[in-house]
Amino acid sequence: MHPARARLIHNRPQLEGPVLYWMHRELRAQDNWTLLHAQELAQERDQPLAVAFCLAQRYPLAALAHFAFMLRGLQQTATTLAGLGIPFVLLRGEPGQAVAEYARLAKIGLLVTDADPTKPKRAWLADLLTALHCPAIEVDARNVVPARRATDKAEYMARTIRPKIQRLLPEFLDPYPDIAPQGRAWPAPLPEVDWPALLAEFGPAPAHFPPGEAAAKAALEQFLRVGLPRYADDRNTPLDPASSNLSPYLHFGQLSAQRAALAALAAPAPHEAREAFLEQLIVRRELAENFCLHTPNYDSVDAFPAWARATLEKHRHDARPYVVSEGQLDAAATPDPLWNAAQRQLLATGHMHGWLRMYWAKQILLWSADAETALARVLRLNDTLSLDGRDVNGYAGAAWSIGGVHDRPWPERAVFGTVRSMTFGGAARKFDVKAFIDTWTRARLQ
Repeated sequence: MHPARARLIHNRPQLEGPVLYWMHRELRAQDNWTLLHAQELAQERDQPLAVAFCLAQRYPLAALAHFAFMLRGLQQTATTLAGLGIPFVLLRGEPGQAVAEYARLAKIGLLVTDADPTKPKRAWLADLLTALHCPAIEVDARNVVPARRATDKAEYMARTIRPKIQRLLPEFLDPYPDIAPQGRAWPAPLPEVDWPALLAEFGPAPAHFPPGEAAAKAALEQFLRVGLPRYADDRNTPLDPASSNLSPYLHFGQLSAQRAALAALAAPAPHEAREAFLEQLIVRRELAENFCLHTPNYDSVDAFPAWARATLEKHRHDARPYVVSEGQLDAAATPDPLWNAAQRQLLATGHMHGWLRMYWAKQILLWSADAETALARVLRLNDTLSLDGRDVNGYAGAAWSIGGVHDRPWPERAVFGTVRSMTFGGAARKFDVKAFIDTWTRARLQ
């Protein structure tokens, strides 16, 4: 593993004892730089390794379907780890506190964990480090180019971060080694996980996205065969799109973006299709990571650029064509049939086409009293209903849609000011809006 992926985040005296990997973002056994680094350190220290995951009592806006998807994937990961002789420890409670307590009871000598810039994870990490007795290392296994290596500041837009990432890609876009079987036995008691009882707590997994590493791999292979060859031309149409539909697997860490990039580079597809996919998979995703890493208030209008805050304030009291209630949004019962169809797609599948998600968010701004209300509504709906919600990409997308983050001023118009707008007419020029509406109206009636 490239040493720039890891950083010491808790400088304590070196201790004898086993190595514990606190897994909370990269929920997979394969293609996981954090796990590989933890195993390497365990081997260097001649110590055993275990993986711990803590099921939080609550997570902001997460729904039962999200927990069901996550836990069924984790069950598969635990089985893979067991086959390698690596114990999987399931804890419950406040994650930072629970992991610190288990580390103390197991007398661990080193803790390794995933990097994650979102607010809940930052709070968990702060709780952990307050009570942890041993050194801790954080590994960026999410990004192809580690976020802290790519740049040390918030980037203005894709064109400013793209050359920095592209320059470093040859250094970091390397193949994964295999995870090796472990010979050393874990010395601490290992509580048995009652998976059937645990899964029953959260109900069935979402029907449209089978969970786990094997399903993620199958979805990637399907996209490489069917979607990637036409990705450059057809990714932005919501009707029979060439989009990858990998975002739930990437969000829950059941698939590595680096594995997807390596697979796309090796796939028989047109050069422009591969380049278009890698732009979204690497540059745009890592721009979102950069936004949340360097913008602590990423889910607030305070994160908007000054020009966007000023123009939205100037147009705060503009007449809205409609003022739509929370109930109308939830029920997909607004005056816009395209918005309603997109919302029905989200309600039915836990997923919405990426271009439509931007349109969907911008219409919420048009129908809300102000940008603050619109942003809160977008985040509530996206984080509650979308399987890839509560993610840096969702926060960056909401900030782009409502507040011009990573964008530029456009010609001024009512409500939006100089923030880019998207219209029903523009959508109709892009794809067969009626066919999309009909599809999701029929789906609702069935």
